[in-house]
Amino acid sequence: MQPVECGDCGNEVLVHKRSLPHTAVQWTRSTDHCPELAGPDSARVPVCAGLRASIEQAVRDGALTVDDGGEP
Repeated sequence: MQPVECGDCGNEVLVHKRSLPHTAVQWTRSTDHCPELAGPDSARVPVCAGLRASIEQAVRDGALTVDDGGEP
């Protein structure tokens, strides 16, 4: 797992990319620090858009590698 910081709130999570569509995220602290996930309707928020964008940017920048399991 590799650390990725959310560009919106600065919360850091650990991320493993098994493939481009598959992302495993492990929070290193409470989601209370995330404005999207800590709001009053947080149960209706499926994902933090800011964190998702930061993860996608990290992949594009090469800062986060995609583990394809050695497939060609």
